[in-house]
Amino acid sequence: MKTSFPGKGRELTEDRGLHSVLAEGDPEGPLFVLGDRDVTRGEFTAHVESAAGELLRRGVRHGDRVAILGRTGYDWAVLDFATLAIGAVTVPVYPTSSAHQIQHVLNDSGADWFFAETAEDAERLGVAGVSLFGELDGWREPPGAEFAERRDSVRAGDLATIVYTSGTTGPPKGCMLTHANMYASSANTVWRTESLFEGTTALALPLSHVFGRTILLACVIGGTRTRLLPGIPELLGEIGTLRPTFLALVPYALEKIRKLGLNSFGPLTHVICGGASLDDTTVAYYGDSGVSILNCYGLTEAATAVTVNAPSTNRPGTVGRPIPGTTVGIADDGEVLVSGPNVSPGYWPGPGAQPPGWLHTGDLGHLDEHGYLTITGRRKEILVTSGGKNVAPAPLEDRIRLHPLVSNCMVLGDGRSYVTALITVDSTLPAEDPVLLKEIQSAVDAANELVSRAESIRKFRVVQGDFTIAGGHLTPSMKLRRAAIEHTWAEDIAALY
Repeated sequence: MKTSFPGKGRELTEDRGLHSVLAEGDPEGPLFVLGDRDVTRGEFTAHVESAAGELLRRGVRHGDRVAILGRTGYDWAVLDFATLAIGAVTVPVYPTSSAHQIQHVLNDSGADWFFAETAEDAERLGVAGVSLFGELDGWREPPGAEFAERRDSVRAGDLATIVYTSGTTGPPKGCMLTHANMYASSANTVWRTESLFEGTTALALPLSHVFGRTILLACVIGGTRTRLLPGIPELLGEIGTLRPTFLALVPYALEKIRKLGLNSFGPLTHVICGGASLDDTTVAYYGDSGVSILNCYGLTEAATAVTVNAPSTNRPGTVGRPIPGTTVGIADDGEVLVSGPNVSPGYWPGPGAQPPGWLHTGDLGHLDEHGYLTITGRRKEILVTSGGKNVAPAPLEDRIRLHPLVSNCMVLGDGRSYVTALITVDSTLPAEDPVLLKEIQSAVDAANELVSRAESIRKFRVVQGDFTIAGGHLTPSMKLRRAAIEHTWAEDIAALY
């Protein structure tokens, strides 16, 4: 096994929680752009502490799980930091989650308190006693005497958040991340990227995803002047007026921006890009406009940050070198292994002890002589769309195969902008027959009820023939040989995209 040892990184001391990072900077320095004004670090800290005091008055206690459903915005950030300040646990709920997924997250986490951006979001949570983000504007009272005691009792090893991530089978699992995990990931990303976080940015990544949370915390640690936006359409409208010096995005967003053909990126010089592979022509497009893409690599179980390219040592085609304090290894079979203070203690409701040895990522890659990592493939059957959404194909495939006319199914979407499916049938009807297609559509619709819009199958194609062991499309245990299927039905796949 080949390893890269990048040296010691930044870590929280044992007796500190993430709230302590708010004091590490100029209280008069601008931290957020809200409407037409800047919010200073001191103002944000005061609002967080007032919100924390209100949570305490409402009865939120150490270890209570606080579910948050909403798009990225200032209120999300205040509520998250307030929750962490008193030792409670943030449970993000993805805004596009299906009703089935929302109930799984709430039931599995045992969430005690609930916050939603809108009344419609509150209804989707399906529980009583939901508070709306708008209430936070009125939470400006002093936090009270209990706050300091609770704040000072939070430790680096305490659970900070439970982030639900898709597995290869079954429902999403709740990945536990501690205050120390989140800090190590964010602070060392700031360190690795030199002076990047000293500038201005617009953050449109969903805070329900750990990538967005890590970048938000990195911005707070680095003193970045940050505009929080709910999505890419809003980001496009802000680039010209906010004039960010750097951005953090997923490939899908970079592709969308490229298609709108902006005439100028202003002072923008770098984009941290993670979540999936990025087409070389897109990298070249931004390069021609004076914008360097800093590819990075991570996963939820490592608080999203494992490697990242730095501005002065950017090596295109790689995902960079390990952030300080993190060690990357390559197993004998090519699997990427990770260890460090950013690695999760396990899945909820596990014992929460730091696991021995290495985190097995399920991804394949190699390290060069300078410690740069290149990702070459995946061991686990998880698709990552160009929008950075993790999609577990097995539940969709299993549901579609339940239809009496369906013989087999393979879901696609890795590195692509949306999810599709190849379907084989047990029928004498021709593949394009309207009656057959209507029946198959009903099977696809039933499968889509299990997942969010971003994970749902947009198109499908009924193909001639079947997936067989003899044809090399199935293993002896009847598992799909995905590469072989993609090769055989390449023309059908091309037609879907």
